[in-house]
Amino acid sequence: MKDLMVILLAAMLTDNFVLSKFMGICPFLGVSKKLDSATGMGIAVTFVMICATLVTYPIHHGILVPNGLEYFDTVVFILVIALFVQLVETVMKKCIPALYKSLGVYLPLITTNCAVLGVTVLNIDNNYSFVQSIVNALGAGLGFMLSLVIFSGVRRKMEYADIPETFKGVPATLIAASIVSVSFMGFSGLFS
Repeated sequence: MKDLMVILLAAMLTDNFVLSKFMGICPFLGVSKKLDSATGMGIAVTFVMICATLVTYPIHHGILVPNGLEYFDTVVFILVIALFVQLVETVMKKCIPALYKSLGVYLPLITTNCAVLGVTVLNIDNNYSFVQSIVNALGAGLGFMLSLVIFSGVRRKMEYADIPETFKGVPATLIAASIVSVSFMGFSGLFS
């Protein structure tokens, strides 16, 4: 149980896909302007990460490895991820149309989000068991959502800040993102 808690917290804080591995930067910068869209994207990505792990782990260990087809991992994983993204997109379009519109193009881009693919691949590279893989996917998704929510708060504060004209827009956003990323480095000594 202790090792599962370490995997969960490490995936959320020290190995945060956005702030320490720099995966998933596109939705991090694109969707973090508002808290509700950041939370919605975080929930969607967490769901896709967990579901993709639930499906890709048995496919890898039950079909690809026994048949010597490990080199198909990436293709198969992307197809599985695309399936779940379509599911999320369809459900969101029918049930939560306002959030669907606010996420815009970033929702279907979850399919090519390297953080989602990274979780499925790193679960195998780290030789995690099935349960450890699910916990890692949950932690990675929650860490993704945490970074989006924190950064949406930072961006909201930046709207009212007196920023020099030269730094307004993208430069200030990137500087703020780097500061948030550096702040997460404080967690690096927790799980060594």
